[in-house]
Amino acid sequence: MKIKLPIDLLIIDILSIILILSIAFIPITVTRVILGLPFLLFFPGYVLVAALFPRSEMDSIERIALFFGMSIAVTAFIGLGLNYTSWGIRLEPVLYSIFAFIIILSAIAIIRRRFYGRKELITEINLKILGIWHGSPLNKTLNVILIVAIMGTVSILIYSIAKPKVGEKFTEFYILGINGQAADYPTDFTLNSNLQIVSVQYATDTPTVPEKWGRLTLGIVNQEQQNTNYTVVMQINGSQVGIPFQGRIVQSLGPIVLIPGEKWEQEIGIVPQHTGENQEVELLLYKDNGTAPYLNLHLWVNVTQ
Repeated sequence: MKIKLPIDLLIIDILSIILILSIAFIPITVTRVILGLPFLLFFPGYVLVAALFPRSEMDSIERIALFFGMSIAVTAFIGLGLNYTSWGIRLEPVLYSIFAFIIILSAIAIIRRRFYGRKELITEINLKILGIWHGSPLNKTLNVILIVAIMGTVSILIYSIAKPKVGEKFTEFYILGINGQAADYPTDFTLNSNLQIVSVQYATDTPTVPEKWGRLTLGIVNQEQQNTNYTVVMQINGSQVGIPFQGRIVQSLGPIVLIPGEKWEQEIGIVPQHTGENQEVELLLYKDNGTAPYLNLHLWVNVTQ
């Protein structure tokens, strides 16, 4: 069986452009997978081999195996390089880096083909169905191993995409100080004769600020891989207290329903009920209406009159 791919490099470039446009404008996973697999596993190796060996006399099976092997190596090295840049290994940097590699190597391959006297950009791949049985027993065995390896690699990748491994399930639960950093938390409270807060000190060696309660930011990020219902309760020295939230005092925060990957971050307050040193402020996070706390956070404050 003989398959002719006219203007092979141009076809690869056009398909790469279509992939980028589909990712940008067509939110269809199937389209991305169909174009993305050859984009990662075939195109980079194809253009690299075309640029390095414009007049290669390799057999079809060997050539295809080299295309896959070089593509995997190129993709891995590009990912490794991006890991040491500010862009990181994300969709857009990986996509555009591999696309740039394909375009540049395609241009180099075109120039080298013309230099070696090839007048038309046509690659003719002869795929003989029974051709793998020609030659010595060693050649037959190697051809079969190459075909099985290629099919196995593609099958494993397709399976991994179709059924991705579920990552670790957890919830991010954190508090931030008055400046939105993991510092400058309320540490010292001053009460009047009616046991109402009149001032708060944030961090040591800072001036007190007139406040009705100590302010901090509470954050929850759902990494549970499913919709999750959260409730937050505050205790001071083991006793539940109200939480200043959005201008009023509430006994608990919730239900806070977050989809996978969603973040909830809001300012809340702390209102100590009496004077005392090293009072433990504890924030308890309950998940999916559970009876036991799922996570907790601690903060120690001093309260004087």
